[in-house]
Amino acid sequence: MSVTIDEQAFLERIQRGEKIEADEPMPDEYRQNLINLLEMQADSELSGAYGYIPWIEKAPNIHEKLLVAQIVKDEIRHAYAINKCLEELGVDVNQRIEEQDFAYRLAEDTADIGTERVKRDKRVNIFYYPIETWTDFIMFNFCMDRGAGHQLEDALDSSYGPWQRAINTIFKEEMMHVNHGDTWVEKLAKDPATRQETQEAFEKWFTRTMNIFGRPGSKRNVVYQKWHLKKRDNDEVREGYRAEIETKATQCGLKMPVWIPDYDEAV
Repeated sequence: MSVTIDEQAFLERIQRGEKIEADEPMPDEYRQNLINLLEMQADSELSGAYGYIPWIEKAPNIHEKLLVAQIVKDEIRHAYAINKCLEELGVDVNQRIEEQDFAYRLAEDTADIGTERVKRDKRVNIFYYPIETWTDFIMFNFCMDRGAGHQLEDALDSSYGPWQRAINTIFKEEMMHVNHGDTWVEKLAKDPATRQETQEAFEKWFTRTMNIFGRPGSKRNVVYQKWHLKKRDNDEVREGYRAEIETKATQCGLKMPVWIPDYDEAV
């Protein structure tokens, strides 16, 4: 039985700051865009965890093995929490997971896929790149986890209650991952034996992270903002990230890489 929804009344509720719950009727446009955002995050969290798993074994000492294991646990729990949101919206999350290869990585770390996806899943495309060295792992914390934090900020007050509540916990844990990266990058960048490797890793992962935020003026992002699922344009989020990481990198003595956007028509 279909339910007629007064979209204007629904929008006014959101504008008043009310939270929408899973069992409430919602406009199709709201539901479809919410599910798309949740699927992108769920796939990214799970594929990110799978990419970290080998570094439990490869971490340089027992202390770091524990920390990496905790990061993996956090990412799996994040994936579980977001998939739970999807499940409450009627998505068959187990079928989605069975159909995708979230452990897939590009064979060559030197490949450059820009902003493209190479599989049918919805992960942020940086998770297609392999993490090949400990410095890569650290720089992933420093760059990508920081970038994810800037993206998550937009959902800290999302109009969808279950997502907003999940994000508030996830955000705090992501900041712990960022702090892990910050501590190690400062150490590696200031050591003459590892400074050049750290700079090269920074140039690689910074440019890849700059691609995760999407195209400026995205038509889809306008819809997200309409429904208070996101609050800023992609470029505004990206520039906030760039400003923060430039401050951090400068403090560590790293040079900021040049990032040149390569966008097609905004979508």
